[in-house]
Amino acid sequence: MKLLVFLLLPYLSLSEVGQDFSKCSRFFLNNDPPQITLPASVSVKHICQCLKDNNNQIIYLYATLYSTAWRIPIYSAYVFGSPNVGRADRWYIEPQLDLGTTAEPCMSPQDRDSIINQAVNCDYDYSGYDRGHLYPVQHTDNHLSMLATSTLTNAAPQDLSFNRGLWSAHEGKVIKDLKGCDEAYVVTGVVPEINIKIPTNNPRVTVSKYYWRATCCLKNNMFTGKGYFGPDNNGGVQELTIANLQAQLRIYYNVNNIIIFPSPLTGSCN
Repeated sequence: MKLLVFLLLPYLSLSEVGQDFSKCSRFFLNNDPPQITLPASVSVKHICQCLKDNNNQIIYLYATLYSTAWRIPIYSAYVFGSPNVGRADRWYIEPQLDLGTTAEPCMSPQDRDSIINQAVNCDYDYSGYDRGHLYPVQHTDNHLSMLATSTLTNAAPQDLSFNRGLWSAHEGKVIKDLKGCDEAYVVTGVVPEINIKIPTNNPRVTVSKYYWRATCCLKNNMFTGKGYFGPDNNGGVQELTIANLQAQLRIYYNVNNIIIFPSPLTGSCN
């Protein structure tokens, strides 16, 4: 087995920012990203989250649609894998979001005031919010994916009691639900609380009002989908059909349509 050695310098991510997900489309069911049209004021970036190996070869690990207006991800999409292999609590930023697509990772800036399009660690300090993973550590099954989840482009403000309690328990239940699948695709997103930002001296990062997750499991040539939404009215995580989740998200995002798994399937993932 080839041994891969990775070096992550402080505060930088080795992701690629592009115009679409063409380089990392395999993390979507049938290579089709979710269909959602947000208002023009909500500028978005397509991020193929990746690391490089010893030979400087890029390894793509998941995909994120990121809002530079809200400074949080709209969703991250990944192929499910578990059990995980540990945890890294050092968080990174994506230099290309602020230095342009030609930026080298080693050029990651350190000054908060120069980071315009994304959150930085001090936005979360003493705020009462956790950096809530969209692609969670416990859904990874290799060291690379685990490391790659710890970028702030994969995190949104999440109430710490919900993140460490009911949402974490939900992620554990998803592991049990998907472990028998031949393959499983997952999209996890947030609904922003548009007018509320993390309280700091210079509030910049939009708070997430809701977290949601959609899963599509292939087993015995049949697809089965489930949707999740929380916190619900009782502070928990609601399980619902993909169709009902999409109907709920249309209301909260204030869009005419959203299709999480656009491809026609044999089964119920759309």
